[in-house]
Amino acid sequence: QVQVVESGGGLAQPGGSLRLSCSASGRISSIYEMGWYRQAPGNQRELVATIFSDGSPAFYVDSVKGRFTISRDSANNTVFLQMNSLKPEDTAVYYCKICNSIGPYWGRGTQVTVSS
Repeated sequence: QVQVVESGGGLAQPGGSLRLSCSASGRISSIYEMGWYRQAPGNQRELVATIFSDGSPAFYVDSVKGRFTISRDSANNTVFLQMNSLKPEDTAVYYCKICNSIGPYWGRGTQVTVSS
């Protein structure tokens, strides 16, 4: 059974930084994509950033370009999201999605709150 667990959320001030981590454990192999999504109250879940195993350029939604950086540790099936220059509109539950030929697999989410 595959488990996906996010960590690193919390409260940050506007202009601050947080680093999210997501690890997949269990019988999972041949991951081809790892991504971060977010969902704010009353909004649909949106893709924030995703990274590919084949070396294709990472994707970022326009609202986070230049502020967020996605990276991965393939050996440990872990993906990170470095979030800088945070804004109140970044407040949401952040979810990790990991894809292979059998998945996708979702985590339960971690809350990010940006407020002074």
